[in-house]
Amino acid sequence: MNDRSPDGEAVWAHRSRLRVIPPVQPRKLAKVPFVELADGRLQGVVSSGSDISRVYVSSIAAGTHNYNCSTNNNRPCGGLYGSPCKHLQALTAEAVLQYGLDRVATYLRVEVPEGADLIVCLSGGHEPAPAAMVFSRFLRHLAYLEVPATTVPIPEMHWFPSEGAVH
Repeated sequence: MNDRSPDGEAVWAHRSRLRVIPPVQPRKLAKVPFVELADGRLQGVVSSGSDISRVYVSSIAAGTHNYNCSTNNNRPCGGLYGSPCKHLQALTAEAVLQYGLDRVATYLRVEVPEGADLIVCLSGGHEPAPAAMVFSRFLRHLAYLEVPATTVPIPEMHWFPSEGAVH
């Protein structure tokens, strides 16, 4: 199926609903409540292991594999000692559960030998990356959880993915 319209624009851009791709395996949302492949990075929000009120925004850039981890107010993670911290390890593990190893590896442009762990195959180093946009998207997704159940259309959610939509 052609995924481009005659003017070259993506067909999905003309639809108000998109098909939701279910997770490859069930995820534990308490540890990594938000993970996405966006903006040229694997990025997400990871809960702190020591403080229930603290979260970290972690990201790995596609291609360079440079990584960053900081609190939502840009304080650097104390676990970045020349290698990815436990938050980045949790992020990659949950991304593989959500999207599958092949899709994440392709997005990050990394070869992962059979049986190898994705995080071990990354070759980048620490490089500061913006956390505010990722955290803002996470908060926006959380807000949808508080929308009361209704059968009436909600205008601000007309774009929201639908499982029954065809792509």
